Amino acid sequence: MSSLHLKPFQYHEPASIQEAAELLNTYGDAAQILAGGIDLIPRLRAGSIQAGHIINIQNIPELNYIKCNGNGLEFGAMATLHTLEMLPEFKLGFPTLYEAMHQITSVQSKCMGTPVGNMCVATPASDVSPTMMANDGVLIIAGPGGLRRERVADFYLGYRRTTLKRGEFVVGVSVPKPRAGEASVFLNLVRTHADIAKLTVAVSVLAEGNVCKEARIALGAVAPTVYRAEVAEKTLAGQELTPQRIAAAAEAAAASTTPIADCRSTDEYRREMTRVLVGRALTKLAAKAGRN
Repeated sequence: MSSLHLKPFQYHEPASIQEAAELLNTYGDAAQILAGGIDLIPRLRAGSIQAGHIINIQNIPELNYIKCNGNGLEFGAMATLHTLEMLPEFKLGFPTLYEAMHQITSVQSKCMGTPVGNMCVATPASDVSPTMMANDGVLIIAGPGGLRRERVADFYLGYRRTTLKRGEFVVGVSVPKPRAGEASVFLNLVRTHADIAKLTVAVSVLAEGNVCKEARIALGAVAPTVYRAEVAEKTLAGQELTPQRIAAAAEAAAASTTPIADCRSTDEYRREMTRVLVGRALTKLAAKAGRN
């Protein structure tokens, strides 16, 4: 369907976070946030969503920033994928997040799209959301009551559903600096890099010697939403990263999935490859822990 079939809407361009939150609170479900527009514009044209009010947040100065230092990483809702990717300290300090953004091949998506927008779409096929979960990312959310923080791991309620309440929108993301002995791996399964992933795996392990002190295993495209495989994580906690322990955790991760069958993959293949990719990720991290 062409843009000529777009239903009329009222356009708003707030100058501040507070003004944007007030507009969202006023118009509720009739309003849609416009940031990069990578997901919103195609869906409006296709008629899969309707919007009586478009709230463009692109010109709010407080949303366009990146802070990357010894304390960790923080960036605003209008920081683009490309801007983050080109930051040397981002690549060095947060290699898993860098890889998830770097492997996106569309120049338009990188230059216009934002990591915050990618996460707020709340699709299970996101590559950014699992890596944010594995890196213990926290969302900074503005609303009528001011600012609040919420872990990315707690943000998703279901397919395209989040914990955002009326008048709220995500204004930034904070990611802590990796601790000594902490490392992560990002893996996804695609036919070509331009394709949507069949599944995504992001794993972070805090190790002391070869003993896993803490693990975060985030999975994408194998359930209605991105989530952490908590049973698999508990299988590793306090245990040596032996091949047997890794295999048990990978099996637990696969057992937690509820994948669908679609044009990209069967449900059985997604479940089996979850086991394989989680096993590969943990094996890489175990080898790194052993070397350290």
